[in-house]
Formats: sequence, C-alpha cells, structure tokens
Amino acid sequence: MQDQPLTKEQRRRYDRHIILDKFGIEGQRRLLDAKVLVVGIGGLGSPIVQYLAAAGVGHLGMVDGDTVSLTNLQRQVIHATPDIGRPKVEVAEKRVKELNPDVETTSHLTFLSEENALDIIRDYDFIIDATDNYATKYLLNDVCVMQKKAFCVGGINKYSGQVTTVRPGSPCYRCLFPYPPEENEVETCATVGVLGPIAGILGTIQATEAIKHLTGTGEPLYGRLLTFDALTMQWQTISFSHDADCPLCGSKPSITELHEYSFMPCHKREAAEHTKKNNV
Repeated sequence: MQDQPLTKEQRRRYDRHIILDKFGIEGQRRLLDAKVLVVGIGGLGSPIVQYLAAAGVGHLGMVDGDTVSLTNLQRQVIHATPDIGRPKVEVAEKRVKELNPDVETTSHLTFLSEENALDIIRDYDFIIDATDNYATKYLLNDVCVMQKKAFCVGGINKYSGQVTTVRPGSPCYRCLFPYPPEENEVETCATVGVLGPIAGILGTIQATEAIKHLTGTGEPLYGRLLTFDALTMQWQTISFSHDADCPLCGSKPSITELHEYSFMPCHKREAAEHTKKNNV
C-alpha cells in the first residue's frame, strides 16, 4: 500500500488527517497498511472500532463470542435495539462496512482463550484490550509480551477508567499489577454498574493510542498509566518502570507459558445468575 498513491476518493476522505502537521500522507498510508485487533466489542470496543474504521485502518480484526443484550445498549453504542440477540462481531462488521469500505474486516466469533490466543493475534500489528474481565486482560498481556506485539489495555468501573500502552521493550501490565486480585475482590459491571459515557471517553483514548503508535505520531502511553475520574473530572498520569521482579518480563520470569485465570466475565456472570434465578 505504501508504494501506491492514495486515490482521489481517499485523499478526500482522509483530508483532515493528511493536512495535520506531523501526520500527512505518510501517516495515512501507515494506517491503511495496518492490521489492528480489537478484543471485546462492548463498551470500550464500540468507539474503538468505529474510530479506527473511520480513520482508515486497513484491516480490523474483532474478537467477541457474545451476543447483544438489552443491558448493553446503555453504553455499547455500536449496537442498536434491533441487534439484540445478534453476535456482536457480526453487528460491528456491518457497521464498519457502512462507515468505510476501505477497511477489511475479520470476525472472530469466540472468546479469547489460552487455546486460541496465539493463533488469533499472530497476524496483527497492534492489539487492543477492550474487555471487561481480568482473565482476558492478563492473558492478552502475556501473549502480546511473549509474541513481541504492541498493545493497549483499558478498563472502566463505575465513574472511572484507566489506559496504558505497551510496546516491545517497555514495562508491561504485570510490571504495574503483577497478579490479578482475588475473585471475591473483583467488582463487575453487573454488580456495581458503569456510567455509559465513560466507555466512550476511554475507548476513544485507546483508539487514539493505536493511531499514535502505528503512525509514530506523538507520545503513546508507554510506561505511563492514564486515569480518569468523571465525578471530579480529574485526569492523572502515573509513570512506572520495568519491575525487575515482574513474573513475566523480569530478570527471572516465573510465567513462561500462557495461563488463563478463571474469572468469569460480566456477560457470563449475568447469564449464570439469570439461569440460577430461573431455576430456584
């Protein structure tokens, strides 16, 4: 793609990128050449997928084994009421095609697991964690570090959120949080809720981080954790460095193969609680 000139229609579509200082045609070509994988097409994944498609990322992969439910619609804005019951990746793929025919898509109608993670991420340049559970976040961190893939981790809870970006050689998510909390310490969206727009704010930041990394524009959040509190409208950036005792990328790593924790994601917890209630 980089050897091919942009078409007249592409120049028109991406004009506001092309005229940006430090971005230009070269930045747009890099996006058109890029392959980005978004894991989780929910609250965070909704704005991520739409903004990356609009920006002209050449190939978008989407991973999610869930279907759209009514409780999703308060924050998962890529889905609509008529989509209830449909696979989330199917809905997202249709939206991407409507938004930008330049973008090729690959849908993975499955949940990421230790059995499929390596195969799924292998062909992508940048990975985005847009999931709602620690099991997948740590699995994604581990597989990306092992495969030397750049990635962005995001999380939201109640009125707040946080984002960091990792590239080969930078501190990883485990340098900051070596191990997940105990399962009984984990708050879920199904039990404590989340303010809908928080997903849009943090997801849009993750999309921005992907674009910055892929085009070499600005300073992504390598070795920095960005936090946001909507109740006070305060942002904080916390710098962190390599942990020599990191179980994954430290001097004597104890994690040398993929291991998936047993935390239950929100959608599975909701389904299990619904089934239990109806069986009582």
